[in-house]
Formats: sequence, C-alpha cells, structure tokens
Amino acid sequence: MNLYRFLIFALVFQIATAYSSSQTLPVFNDVTKEAGINIKHSFGDFDLTNIVEGTGAGAMFFDYDGDGWLDIYFVNGCWLKNVNDNRGRSLRDKLINSLYRNNGDGTFKDVTKEARVGDKGYGVGCSAADFDNDGDLDLYVLNYGSNVFYCNNGNGTFTDISQASGLANPKWSLSAPWFDYDGDGDLDVYVANYLEYDSGKFRSYYAAAGYPGPLSYRGQPDTLYRNNGDGTFTDVTKEAGIFKPNGRAMSATVADLNNDGFLDIYVPNDAMENYYFKNTGNGTFEDDGLVMGLAFGEGGQGVSSMGPAIGDIDRDSWLDIYIPDMGYGCLLINRKDYFEDRTTPTNLAVVCGQYTGWGGILFDYDCDGYLDVFVANGNAHHEYTEEDVLMRNDGTGSFVDVADKSGAYFREKYVGRGATYGDYDNDGDLDLLVINLNDTPRLLRNDGGNKNNWLIIQARLPGGKSDAIGARVRITAGSLTQLRDLIPVTGYLSQADLRCHFGLDNATQADTVEIRWPNGQTTKLKDIKANQILTVIQESLNEQQQ
Repeated sequence: MNLYRFLIFALVFQIATAYSSSQTLPVFNDVTKEAGINIKHSFGDFDLTNIVEGTGAGAMFFDYDGDGWLDIYFVNGCWLKNVNDNRGRSLRDKLINSLYRNNGDGTFKDVTKEARVGDKGYGVGCSAADFDNDGDLDLYVLNYGSNVFYCNNGNGTFTDISQASGLANPKWSLSAPWFDYDGDGDLDVYVANYLEYDSGKFRSYYAAAGYPGPLSYRGQPDTLYRNNGDGTFTDVTKEAGIFKPNGRAMSATVADLNNDGFLDIYVPNDAMENYYFKNTGNGTFEDDGLVMGLAFGEGGQGVSSMGPAIGDIDRDSWLDIYIPDMGYGCLLINRKDYFEDRTTPTNLAVVCGQYTGWGGILFDYDCDGYLDVFVANGNAHHEYTEEDVLMRNDGTGSFVDVADKSGAYFREKYVGRGATYGDYDNDGDLDLLVINLNDTPRLLRNDGGNKNNWLIIQARLPGGKSDAIGARVRITAGSLTQLRDLIPVTGYLSQADLRCHFGLDNATQADTVEIRWPNGQTTKLKDIKANQILTVIQESLNEQQQ
C-alpha cells in the first residue's frame, strides 16, 4: 500500500513538474543602474500640492541617430512660480529633459548637452516623427506652457524651431500623435491639451484629497495641426470638425478602428466623456464616440481615463482599446458596429480595481501571439506607492495576474505615471520603461520573452529613409493572424518602439506579411523566417510601373 501511494505521488509530482516547466514565464529585471541611467524625475517641488505636479511625465523610445538601436528621451518638470511652492525655489534652473543614446551593448550615454535638447520647461510628454521627410526623427516636447519642437539636423544635434514651425502651442499639452490625416504625403500632428490651471486660486476642496481635481478647472481645446510641407504648420481643428472647447485630454492616439483605411483619433478625457473622431476620408472627422460605445466606461459614467493602448486582443482583425483609470480600467472590444466593455469578464477589473492606473501598455511580452497588459500604478493626489500590474492573455478571452512570477520589480511599490515599451537590446522581446513621480525611472529588461519565436517589421517609405507612420502590418502564421497600425504614440504621455513586434509562439516563419501603406498601396511577402528584424521598403510608383 505504501509503495502504491509512493508511485501515485511520484506520478503526480512528475506531471506537476512538467506542467510547471512548460509554464515558465519571462522575468523583467530592473537594469536601470547597469544601463547607466541615473536621472530622477521632479515635479519642481518637494511636496505634491496641485494637479500640475500630480500629472507626472512620460518618456519615449526612439532611434534619433538612425543606428538601429533605440534611444530614450526623458521629460522633466521645473520650478515655476505659478505652480510650485516657494520651498522648491532651490530647484530653479536645475531641472532639464534628458536624451540617452543607446551604446548597443546594454548601456546608455547621456548626450543631452551635445544634442542640444535639454529643455528646461515644465515637461509632461513627448513624441517624435520625421515631419520633413529627410530621414531622421524630429522631437516634440509637450509642456505645461509653450511646447518645444526640435528639428533633427542629422548629425547628432537638434535645432529649436518651435516658433518658426508654429508648434509652440501655449496650452498645457500632454500628448501628440503624428499621422497624415489629409493624405498629402507629410505628417500632421494632433496635440492633446488638458486644462487651465489657476495658479492655486481655487481652495474649496476636501483637504484630505490633497488638492482639487480636474473638474475644479476649465478644460482646453485640442489642436490638429496640418503640415504645410514647408516647415510650418496650420491649425485646422475647426475646419476638420473636431473643435471641442472644453476637453480635458489625458493623452491621445490614432488608429484605423473601423477598418475603412483611414486613421481615426481617440482621446481619453479626465472626468468627462472620451472623444472618438472617425475619419471621413475627405479631411474631416465625425464625432462617433457615444454611438460606438467609446465615450464612457464603467457602466456609463465619465471616469478619469488615462492613456489609451490599442491592439487586437482577441485576434479577430479589429483593433480593441484598453484604458487605465482611477477605478477598474476599461477594456473595450471592437464588435465592428460598436465597442463592448469586457473589463470584468476578462478578469482585469478584479485586479486593476485595487490600484490607480496611469501608464497602460498592450504588448506581447512572452511572444505567444496574444497581447498582454501592463499598467503603471500610483496614487493620484499623494505620493502613496502602489504595485504595478502585469496580466497575461491566456488566449481564451481572459487575463491572468502573473506579476508575482515576473521578477522582483513587481514586489516593489512606486508612484507610477508614464510607461512605454521597446526592444532596446534588439533580442526579439519587448522591454519596459516606467516613469515614476518624483523618483528615478525604471528600465526593465525582458529576460525570456524570446524563448518563443518572434518577428519585428520595420516599414519604411520609398527610399528607405522614413518610417511609414500610419501603415498597417498584418501577418499570418498558420492559424494565427495579427495586425498592428504603425502609430507609436500610445499609452500615457509616451511613445513606443516604431517597429511592429509580433510574437509567433512555436511558428518558425510567418506565412505572409502584408503591409497596407499610408497611401493605400499594399505589399505582400511570403514565407518570412522568424527571429529577425526585417526592414520592408515601399516601392515607388516608378518601381511599380517598371
């Protein structure tokens, strides 16, 4: 009898061990120090006292020098008389933004001074795009106060063209996705603006809350700028049909949400309805947020929506949206004619509802072909720390909390704000960058995500110099179909890797890779080997005619 029990125990143990080994998950290791990143975010003061300070900041992965390795741009606050307490005056002129160049060996070098991009304004967000089609990425810094636009000189330096370009938006800007809304071949930009802070005049609020919330202030209109093709931009918000005088945008992104070939705009707002502007294809947009179920969340009420992350979660070739907020978050699944709130059934609500969500990311961190969820969390009105969330898509329509299995980082607490992703070490899996309020950022290297196969597509316009912003990349590998819209401005105040990453699980190749270019032209490739970074260049009209 004892022998029988022993044999049963041994068999169960072997099965459990085999199952456990098959479920080994990637781990995120904090490599901030060893990577040489030694900066600290500051909101310009030593005590958190108002909504400007509490909004925090984002960051960006982008290859500013075109060497094939992702660099990082960090924005920082500053001391301002109408924002910060007098006690913070010792920080005056001491806080700047930072550019870190990737050395290609796992380390970074601070090149802010030599690149001339150390803006000392009150930085909140940032984005980058090749607005002049010269083959390098230009840098847009979004501030509380006038924005700063840097033209990339192509030699490791930048020139401030904020005033000359017309992009020195004086409002409080948080996010700026780039895309060619009018189809003329150059990139336009949508600038999401927040609210009008009153320098602390409003004091009728519950003291335990820390400071007044967003409804204590007037909202601000966002701005759509058309690229004139000569280095300047024109405000076309009203003529495009998207002028909203009292919005409170927390970020914005762009995607073809209705699969009609035109890029739409989605804007989560704070404590009010969100905006979904459907692109009509003739240079104008229609506000369809309410009709499509994209205006509200959590049973109908306006919530404190943060940064939107867009991706095809259920792999039906229709893009879905995940939005963190101060409650449960909001997972909106695209049903073609409307979006269905699936936050609770997918297990996201029960986990995320414990925290205050800010920087949300949809990414396939384990390369199994399904998009997973990361959320940077932190109290909104106090420097109270919270754990971050990592939820793995199990492929059945639900998410599983795997934070406790994913590294020591997830056992620590931070006051998180912006977050973004990119393959900074070019090993095929996606790494994380998290910005913490009044604290050091965290660069988290993904170790083990590339145990499954992967494919990274870099889509370039004719000539191969500029990224094809707005292109749609679709791949098939067996029964697996995935798609991405090449729009790197995603999540809260941040921008991600410009390259499109796809997990292939056990597939050794992609059967097809199809790219719908911004002008509607398509390219289709077959039998593309896995585990490579593939650059695909759009054919010019002359090449097509030959």
